[in-house]
Amino acid sequence: MKKLVLIRHGESQYNLENRFTGWTDVDLTDDGYNEARKAGAVLKKHGFGFDVAYTSVLKRAVRTLWITLHEMDLVWIPVHKSWRLNERHYGGLQGLDKDEVTEKFGEEQVHEWRRSADIRPPEISEEGHRGNLSDPKYASVGEANMPFAESLLDTEKRALVYWHEEIVPTIRDNQRVIISAHGNTLRALVKYLDDIPDDGIVSLNIPNSIPLVYELDDDLKPIRHYYLDDEGEVPHDRIPRHMDLDDRENWDWMG
Repeated sequence: MKKLVLIRHGESQYNLENRFTGWTDVDLTDDGYNEARKAGAVLKKHGFGFDVAYTSVLKRAVRTLWITLHEMDLVWIPVHKSWRLNERHYGGLQGLDKDEVTEKFGEEQVHEWRRSADIRPPEISEEGHRGNLSDPKYASVGEANMPFAESLLDTEKRALVYWHEEIVPTIRDNQRVIISAHGNTLRALVKYLDDIPDDGIVSLNIPNSIPLVYELDDDLKPIRHYYLDDEGEVPHDRIPRHMDLDDRENWDWMG
C-alpha cells in the first residue's frame, strides 16, 4: 500500500479579502501560517514522513509546504515546483472583490464562471498576459501554454500532465509524497483518483490546510481516503466535501 498526502495552502490574503486569486502571487495571512504549522504538527504526531514534495510556483502553496515540512523536521527533502500545480487562472477576475463582481455581472453569470466545468471567465488583459510571460517563474512555460483564463477542465488537464509525468513515477518507486497546492488543482487530482464525473467536481471542495490522505494500491487506485486532525482520521460526517467554496462553517476542525 502507498500513501499520498494532499494539502491545500493556508488562508491567503485574498482569501481573507474575498477576492478572486488565481495566479496572483499573494502570501499567507497570519492565520494561514498557523494553519500550516498545525498541519505539520498533526502529520508528525500521527507518524507521517515524506521522501519528496511537490508544489506550485505560487508563494502561498510553497510557503505552506515549507512551514509544514519545518514542523516535521523534513526541510531537507527534495521539493519540486511546477506551474502545472498552480491555481486555476481566473483571467480578468483576478484581484477583484467577489461581491463587487457579483453585483456587476449578476449571480447567475458569476456562478457559471465559477462552477461550470468548461466555461472560462473573462480573459486577462494583454498587458497582464505579457507580465506573466516575462515573469521568471514562468520562463519554461512558453507562450502556447500560458493561459489568458482557464476553465476547471483546463486546470485539470495541465495538472494531470504533471501528475502522470512526474508524480506517478515517484509514487511507483515507493517514495512517500506530499503535494501542497490549491483548491482547484487538488480537486482535479481528487476527481481523477476517485473517478468523479464533470458535474460532480464543480461542487467538490478541498478545505485549507487539512491533510487529505490517500491510501493507494499497487496500481495507484484508491483503497480509501480521509482527512487528518489531532485526534486522527476525521469522521466522514465532518468532512464538507460538497459545499460552496465561500462557506467557512465547520472548517475549524483542528481547534
